[in-house]
Amino acid sequence: MIRSFPNIVKQILKYLPRNDYPVLHSCLFCQIWLTFILDKSLTSMRDLFYLLNRSGINVHISTFSKACKQRCDQHFRRIYTQLRQQLVRNNPTAGKMLFPIDATIVSLTSKLFWAQGQHQVKLLNGVNLSQGYVSECLIHFGQGHDAKFTDYIAGMIPEDGIGIMDRGFVFR
Repeated sequence: MIRSFPNIVKQILKYLPRNDYPVLHSCLFCQIWLTFILDKSLTSMRDLFYLLNRSGINVHISTFSKACKQRCDQHFRRIYTQLRQQLVRNNPTAGKMLFPIDATIVSLTSKLFWAQGQHQVKLLNGVNLSQGYVSECLIHFGQGHDAKFTDYIAGMIPEDGIGIMDRGFVFR
């Protein structure tokens, strides 16, 4: 059964304290972040606080900024863990290991190798998020689109892992 999004949010927020801080309690703090993240019509924090103040929630951006600097992240970690558990319970494939992979051009070494005719040095690697280690790296001298390395990338992804890449790895 698929639960509605508002019910999921209510379920998450109901366990957050409403009296731990005098001006901006943890429940309101998380509600503000969720509103900013999920409301696509908001393009800036100023827009968000204009909306909040017009709807009767009297919170200033400076108070929120200070809270972001001083607030412990335990609530966000708990929310993330809770959502992840729900996701895995409803979709076991989501419990697989995520393995982000990306490539970057190393500008300093590119400048050093320019004199030798190598106009670009590209570094390609991935990160095993569940175990916290970096995969073996591919260093490519010369220009090349990320999609040229797909055979190598397949070997980087651990068994039962899901490789996550950006559009640079897509080719036709």
